[in-house]
This record gives sequence, C-alpha cells and structure tokens, in this order.
Amino acid sequence: MHTADISFLSQLLDERKARQAFRELRLPGDKIDFCSNDYLGLARHPEVRAYIHTLMEERHPAHGSTGSRLLAGNYEWIESVEKDLAAFHRAEAGLLYNSGYDANLGLLSCLGRKGDTIIYDQLIHASIRDGVRLSAAQSFSFQHNDLADLEKKIKHATGHIFVAVESVYSMDGDLAPLAAIAALCSRYQAHLVVDEAHATGIIGEAGEGLVQQLQLETQCFARVHTFGKAVGCHGAVILGTKLLREYLINFSRSFIYTTALPPASLAAIEAGYATFPYMKAERKKLSELIEQFRTGILRTELLPGHTPIQAVLTRGNENTRQVAARLQQAGLDVRPILHPTVPKGAERLRVVLHSFNTREEVGQLIKVLEA
Repeated sequence: MHTADISFLSQLLDERKARQAFRELRLPGDKIDFCSNDYLGLARHPEVRAYIHTLMEERHPAHGSTGSRLLAGNYEWIESVEKDLAAFHRAEAGLLYNSGYDANLGLLSCLGRKGDTIIYDQLIHASIRDGVRLSAAQSFSFQHNDLADLEKKIKHATGHIFVAVESVYSMDGDLAPLAAIAALCSRYQAHLVVDEAHATGIIGEAGEGLVQQLQLETQCFARVHTFGKAVGCHGAVILGTKLLREYLINFSRSFIYTTALPPASLAAIEAGYATFPYMKAERKKLSELIEQFRTGILRTELLPGHTPIQAVLTRGNENTRQVAARLQQAGLDVRPILHPTVPKGAERLRVVLHSFNTREEVGQLIKVLEA
C-alpha cells in the first residue's frame, strides 16, 4: 500500500472545486445528443459498421499492430491508407498518428529549432499549445483571427517561421480567414500549419476541408486531419510533402515511440472515408439545423459562426453549470465549457448540432435555452 503523503492532491482538487472548475466524467444515458463531435452520425452508422467488419475479414489476419511503426508495427495496409488519404486531400504524402492530439503534439514539438519562431492563434487547440511548449523554438500567440496582429508578430520573428491555425475553431465554431492568412505567410515566407479537425467531413463539397475548398493546398506546409469528429472513429493524418513525412518519421516523438494504429482502426478510417464524401444530403440538413438554431435564439448570446459548433455564452462557471443542468433535466445532452478551458468571462455551453438531430429536437433545445 502506498504510504507517502498524497494530501497535496486533495488540496489541489479542493482549490479547483472552490473555483467551480472541477471536472468529472459522466455517461450520456438516453439524452438527445447535442454534445458529441459525431457531426454526421458515422460513429453509429450501421452500414459503416458492417463495412468495417468486411474490411477486417478481407485485409488483415491480426487484430493487433504488435509494435511501433519503426519496429514490427508497419504493414502494407497502413501505408496504403496513408496514400489514399493523401490522394483524397490532394497532398504529396501523409503520415498516420494515433490521435489528433498525438499528431499536433508530434508535429509542433519537432518543427521549431533554437532561433526559430512559432506563431499561433490564441484560441488554438491545447494539443498544439502543448507541442509548442515542447519545441525549442520561441513562440508567440496572436489575437484570434486578427491579421494585423499576426503580421506584427511575423515581422518580429526570427529563423524559420511557423504559423499554426485551425480552419474551424473547436470552442467558438468560427472559421479562420484562411486565404488571407495563407497570403500573409507567403509574403513573409512563413510555413503555414492548418488543423482541419472540425472541418473534415463538414466543409467542402465532399467534406474535404477548408484548405481544399479554398484551393490552398500548395500554400500549406502541413495539414492535420483528425478522424475522431465527423469521420466517426479515431486517429489522424499529417499531410504535406514526402520530405515532411520523412522528417516526421525521424524526429516526431509521438510517432516514433508509440504502438502503431491497429487494423481495426484502419478499417474504421477507410470505411469513414468511403462514406462521408457522399453525404451531401446530411451536410445540407446540418446547414438547415444550424440556421434553425441561430434564427431561433433571440435573447441568448451566441458567438458568430455557421458551423455545427454553436457557442452559447453563459459567463461564469456557476451560471454555466446551472444552465447546463437545466438542459440535462430536459433530456438534452449539452455540456458546460468552464474556465480554465476557456478564459474567465467566456464560459459557455458548447452546443453541437448533428445531421441525425431532428427539427423538433432543435426546437426543444431553443425553447429551454430561451425560457
């Protein structure tokens, strides 16, 4: 039995409880889903499930990956999926990672060297922030989507310059002014890194993402597409040149020192990519539900944005918890986003709409929020 004093853990947790910032795991139960990132319902799609089983039977005899990619964990199917993903996203090459967090951490931590500069949007995902912290480069944030502030930071940068943004921001649900950012990076010879996690499957005619919709593929140093949102499974791919792929294989620690994705994950990725490009009706319905929600909310404060992520500002951890509890009691699974996940005063409900939600369910959500 562990005998050392661990009361310091209780003290830190008590401090968090006092700030109404204590996090707990909870089960969704049978509530209506307004919180998951399963935008198109692929995680619960019966045809996708059946195709995953078919692929497993046809493609690979083992269910485990047996080691890291650089040891025993590399196999033909995983390289084939990487090539298919690169082709779909119009990139020269791709490298699979076990999650979006691993991809962002592994990419940003190994890019910048001493004397280089990483500049990132102040609302960037925590995984990119963590990667930046592990990098030897100096780093600065710029005000969210503020081109003037970004240019100011670039002008003061040294060495190789990397600019990291999301195409769709996970907490605000708004889009980056990507064409203007790409032009700015091109003018100053900065390397643009775009996290497409919340655009994959949603933005573009076939859900290819914002970069391809704007035809900016050649202006990006690296793109990260993750599969835990609209693709309905797990994992991520970093897209770029063949040279970048080789560099990551040699320097990206979250790729080198982890067990490879198992065949079951590859089957899920392949099944998702065989399905979402053709879900035009679902994307159209999703747009209609977003419009219904935004036009129905009259008294409650919403952040701008026409993506499935709708931020309802509730301000203050305690108030945000209370409003979320009221929604939960009404059978609506909406989760509170509290400080320190978001800045103090920007606490919110993160409402996520899906193609499988109904107009009646969205109407009920509006009614409870506006009560």
